[in-house]
Amino acid sequence: MNVGERAGVFWRWWTAGTTSMVGSAVGAVALPLTALTVLDATAFQMGLIAAASYVAWIVIGLPAGVIVQRLPLRGTQVGADLARALAVASIPLAWWWGHLTVTHLVIAALVVSFANVLFDVANSTFLPSIVEREQLQSRNSLTSATHAATLLSGPSLGGLAVQALGAVPTLLVDSASYLVSAALLRTLPASRVDTPDRWPPIGDLIREGWRFVTRHPVMGPSMWAATAMNFVCGAQFALHPLYLVRDLHAPAGLVGMLLAVEGVGALVGAALTNRITARIGTARALVAAGFTTVAGAFLIPWGTGWLAYAAFATGSIVFSLGTVVLSVTTRTYRQIASPPDLLSRVMATVRFVSWGAIPVGGLVAGTLGGPLGARATLFVFAATLVSAPLVLLLSPVRHLHDLTDHDRDEPTRSAAPPVTVGGR
Repeated sequence: MNVGERAGVFWRWWTAGTTSMVGSAVGAVALPLTALTVLDATAFQMGLIAAASYVAWIVIGLPAGVIVQRLPLRGTQVGADLARALAVASIPLAWWWGHLTVTHLVIAALVVSFANVLFDVANSTFLPSIVEREQLQSRNSLTSATHAATLLSGPSLGGLAVQALGAVPTLLVDSASYLVSAALLRTLPASRVDTPDRWPPIGDLIREGWRFVTRHPVMGPSMWAATAMNFVCGAQFALHPLYLVRDLHAPAGLVGMLLAVEGVGALVGAALTNRITARIGTARALVAAGFTTVAGAFLIPWGTGWLAYAAFATGSIVFSLGTVVLSVTTRTYRQIASPPDLLSRVMATVRFVSWGAIPVGGLVAGTLGGPLGARATLFVFAATLVSAPLVLLLSPVRHLHDLTDHDRDEPTRSAAPPVTVGGR
């Protein structure tokens, strides 16, 4: 593809992702409010729903890289969108028929979770094929900025839609967004999959990706730092709606606005990532981002009354700002430093570990939230987040200015013996 064709493909890819992200942001408000206001869910049930939304990363996170490597990227993304649309649409259908239960919400969240795994790995693998290496960080920053904008607008729209339509009907917006995304992705050029005479055993391919990441002096520590952050994110997904509704007695519209505020931090983080990394270096930016998230996590559950609303909003902004800086920087580094044949497995390995921590955090938070209360549990998780910057300070990252400095100095240290794939 020439430059113009690449740009056209990228913007269709971006529009598809933006559409589904807006719908998902609306659904992120409607689903927990459905559980809380329609089904009167307990703290443990809220944790279970939050865990179900990410548990697929634990179940198929590692093989997902191999699966995506063997399937057409476009077909994988379209199929995942259609599966997500049907799963979300089943919730209002069950409600209208009078059969909606918490179990149904958990099952729907599981289906979306498994589809998300394949979609996200395919999506991350697809981007470097349509974007020049020099543009990867700016394109990743744009994607994160877009995600931040949807976090900012989507929950607010979701809260207003819930007040106007009700929690359950609002989920149809999320379902429709996946259908629009699938239609747009269907227009992208199909990727060619070279089928070898004999595929190596799946276990060998998975282990190669695992060894490459875990033995890499930069990718490994970055992955464990992201894992600590996502463990806390899982707790926040489970407890934030509960904390706002049950502890702070916020109405649905205000809940949507407060959940959306993290989009401000994400938007600022995405806008400033390139400037921050250019000024202090990508490695130092990771450490600074880690400490920033810790400060935000401690601020979120602080205060009472309107002061608590202000602390929640400010803490969410600070937390998401640090998270986005770390996410954009590490994702770009993986896309640059990973051998092309390993990229999908590198992405799957990192997300298996780091995103797999999200459902664990949700379940632990749901378990602790009952006896301790949402506020105290959020403080406990904020304390665990200190491990994120510490793991970076205890690794070779602390000696680097930029993450790529390690590759220039020791280009082969982290490479694992390759698994030969015939015919590729």
